[in-house]
Parts: sequence; structure tokens; C-alpha cells
Amino acid sequence: MKLGKLLCFWLGLTSLVAQPVLSLPPPEDLPEEVLRTEIITEARSPIDGKLLSAAEYAELQARLAERSTPTELDPQIQQQIFLLRLLKLFRLVTPW
Repeated sequence: MKLGKLLCFWLGLTSLVAQPVLSLPPPEDLPEEVLRTEIITEARSPIDGKLLSAAEYAELQARLAERSTPTELDPQIQQQIFLLRLLKLFRLVTPW
């Protein structure tokens, strides 16, 4: 009985003295909605990290998107990928 009273007293005391939880971000932190509306005027090149203007960055992204040579895998690797996908499908369909 004495332990119960001591526990109640301790909970009451800690609830009165407890500091409020800081759940809000600091006021100087910009909300994500505001950051999404900002216009990006400079960016970094994904190739070498140099600063680029927005037009240069868009041009570089377009050049990277249209590759002149398609990437090809070794036929053995393609065969392995096919077999792994087939095994995954087999494991999905069979209950054992």
C-alpha cells in the first residue's frame, strides 16, 4: 500500500515539474510548402559538381536523357536476370 502511495506521489510530482515537450520546429525553419515554391536558379552538374544556371542544367539533363548508345548487358547476365525473375515468379505461385 505504501509503495502505491509513493508511486502516485512521484507521478504527481513529476507531472507538475515536467518540462513541456518541444514538438514544433524552430521559428526560423522554413516549411516544406514554402521551399517547394521557390524557383531554383542554379544547380550542380551531376557529372562533375560544377555550378550551372537553370538553362544549362536543363540542357545537360536533356543531353543525358537521350543517350547515343543504348546500354547493353552481357548475354550471360541477361540470362541470369531472366532466371532470377523466373525463380521469383515460381516461388510466388507455388506454396512450397
